[in-house]
Amino acid sequence: MGRCPTRKVKKRRLSHKTARRDKFEVKGDDLVYTELRKPETEIKPLKLDEDLPGMGQFYCLHCDRYFSNASVRDDHFKTKKHKKRVKIMNGPAPHSQLDADLAAGMGMPDNGPKLMMAA
Repeated sequence: MGRCPTRKVKKRRLSHKTARRDKFEVKGDDLVYTELRKPETEIKPLKLDEDLPGMGQFYCLHCDRYFSNASVRDDHFKTKKHKKRVKIMNGPAPHSQLDADLAAGMGMPDNGPKLMMAA
């Protein structure tokens, strides 16, 4: 009674969030972790980039995000999401691609200890 006789299957639409997520590609946790561990002498000043918000000058290294101005960035520093990210990055090293490959059994084979050869 309440159904439309012509349409058998409900039309499924793709989420717009996945397309937006690809637009703002972020670095992986392992890359951010190594970036944070670099000495202060190796860290370069931010370059002007017209494609990024705020000309690329207001950046959060822990979250790998750019902001439009300093006040927005400072508000971000007070958020729960940023504080949680800082805590993760100050802890032990996150898993890398090598760890994932070894866990999946795709790493180098472990043949066990070498046996003494009888001479």
